[in-house]
Amino acid sequence: MTGATGLVGSHIVERLLSDGWRVRALVRRAAEAAPGTAPRTWNGTEWLRDRGAQLSSGDILDLPTFADAARGCDVIFHTAAAVTPSASRIHPYDAFRIPNVDGTRNAIAAAERAGARLVQLSSAAVYGSEARYATPEDGGVLDEDTPLRPLPDGAYYARSKRESEALVFAAHAGGTVWATAVRPVVIYGERDRQFVPRIGRLLRRGIAVVVNGGHTTLAIVHAAGVADGAVRAALNDRAGGRAYNLTNDFDVTLRDFYRLAAQGLGESARIVSVPSSVARAAFAAAKAVLRLVGGSGMSIVTTSSLGFVTRNNPFTSDRARRELGWSPSVPPDVGIPDAFRWWRALTGSDRK
Repeated sequence: MTGATGLVGSHIVERLLSDGWRVRALVRRAAEAAPGTAPRTWNGTEWLRDRGAQLSSGDILDLPTFADAARGCDVIFHTAAAVTPSASRIHPYDAFRIPNVDGTRNAIAAAERAGARLVQLSSAAVYGSEARYATPEDGGVLDEDTPLRPLPDGAYYARSKRESEALVFAAHAGGTVWATAVRPVVIYGERDRQFVPRIGRLLRRGIAVVVNGGHTTLAIVHAAGVADGAVRAALNDRAGGRAYNLTNDFDVTLRDFYRLAAQGLGESARIVSVPSSVARAAFAAAKAVLRLVGGSGMSIVTTSSLGFVTRNNPFTSDRARRELGWSPSVPPDVGIPDAFRWWRALTGSDRK
C-alpha cells in the first residue's frame, strides 16, 4: 500500500485486513507520515500499527525502498498522490508531476520486480472539467468510453493523473505488469482531511448556500466504496488494462449533504437558496472567499466548476457494477454524518 495514511488508502487497508489479507504500508518517517493537513494531528502510522499493518520505511520517489517494500507482495495498491501540493519553485506542474507521475513510474517498476498486480488510484479528473458537464442534462452520462479531450495547461492535477494512467496502461499493454485503474470523483469519509474539513468550517459559520434549491446530485463517493471497487478490481482478471469509474455509489443532493453534515457536526446551519443567475455572477468572488476560508484545496464550489453544484452528477459507474460486482454499502445518511463526527472529534472544541 502506498498512501496508506490517506483517505482512500486507509479505507483499503481496513477492507483488506477485514478480508484476511496481510498488509504492508510504505510510509515515511513517523513525523512525516502523520498528515499535516488536518486541523489537529492524526497519526496515521500509529493508526496502521494499531490495526496490524506492517510498516516499511521509504518513499514512492525512492525506487529501492519502494521495491523493497513491494517484495513478496501479490498486489500493489498505489494511492499516494499530490492533490493540493505546495507550489514548486521550478514550475507549478512539477508539484503535481513529480509525486504523481514519477511516483507511478516507480510503482510500475516495483510491481514488475515483485511480480505483483498494480491497482492505480486514478481520478475522474482525467476527463477534464469541460467534458465533465458537457453531456446533455436529460440523461447524458460520462463513462469510460468517453474520449478524453485535451486538457488546459493549467489543469495540473488532471494532467498528472492522466499522464500517470497512461503509464499504467502502457505497462499493462506491453506485458510489463498486470495493471488496472479506478477513477473516483470527490471522495469523503472518516479520515478525510480535505473536503470534509472545508465544508465543516463553512457550516460552523451557521449558513450554507445552495443554488436553485440545492436539489442536484453531487459527484461524490464514499471512501469505503472506492476501497471496495479497488479491491474487486485487483481480484478480477477481466480488469487488467481497464479503467473503472467509481463515481456514484448513492445519489445525494447538495441540500441533503449539508443537512447530514450539520447533523454529524451537531450544528444548526441555515440553508439559503440563490438563483443560478446570482450564483454565476458571484462565482468568481465565491471562489476567492472559499479559498480564504478553506485553504487552497478542494471546496464544494471550486472542485471543478459551478456545474458541481448546479448540474447532476454526470458520471456512471455501470461498468464497475457490471464487471466487478461493485456494491457500495455505506449510504449517505450513515457515511456523511460519520465523516463529520470524525472531523468534529479531531478538532475538539477548536472552532477556528
